[in-house]
Amino acid sequence: MVIGLLGGSFDPAHEGHVHITREAIKRFGLDRVWWLVSPGNPLKLHGPAPLSARIARARQVMRDPRVVITGIEAQIGTRYTAATLEKLMALYPGVRFVWLMGADNLIQFHRWDRWRRIMELAPIGVLARPGSNIHAQLSVAARVFPLARVEPGQLAQAPLPAWAFALMPQSALSSSQIRARGEWRREAPLDGRAGGD
Repeated sequence: MVIGLLGGSFDPAHEGHVHITREAIKRFGLDRVWWLVSPGNPLKLHGPAPLSARIARARQVMRDPRVVITGIEAQIGTRYTAATLEKLMALYPGVRFVWLMGADNLIQFHRWDRWRRIMELAPIGVLARPGSNIHAQLSVAARVFPLARVEPGQLAQAPLPAWAFALMPQSALSSSQIRARGEWRREAPLDGRAGGD
C-alpha cells in the first residue's frame, strides 16, 4: 500500500487541493492519499480556523473514496513533518508513505524542522504550482539532493532519498484568496456549524 500524505492547514480546503490530490494519485502511482489537516502551521503567525471546521469543510470538498481526511496529527501529538512521519511509520509498518508538497513548499523546504530527516523517511512528491516551478527546481533541497531526483512514475518504489517533480495543469486558487474574499471565517460560528461556503 502506497499512501500519499498531503499536509496543511486546509484553511479552507478548496478545488485546488482536490486537483493536486488527483494529479498526485495519477502521476506518482499512489493507492490512497491522506489529507493531514494540521492542528496549526508552526511557520504561520495567525492560527487557522478550528480543526473540526476545517475537517468538515475538507470532507465537503473532497469526495473521492481514495482520499481520507484526517486530523491524526492532533491525535498522535505531532506538529512537524519529520515527527509525523516517524509516528505514522511506527503505527503502520506495512505502508509506504509518500510526502506530497507544492513546488512553493520545496522552495523553503530547507527551513523545515529536520528536513534532511524527512528525505530519509519518505519519498517526496512535488507538484507544480503557478510561479514557483523554476525556483523550486533550483531550491536548496533540489541542489543538496540532485541525484535523488527520479521520474514521477518511479517515485513510489524508488530507494530513499527520492523526490520527483510533476508538471501538470495548475490552479492558481489559494486558501488565502478565499479568506480575502470573505468566503471563509476563521472563528467558530456561534451555532456550532462548520464555517465555509
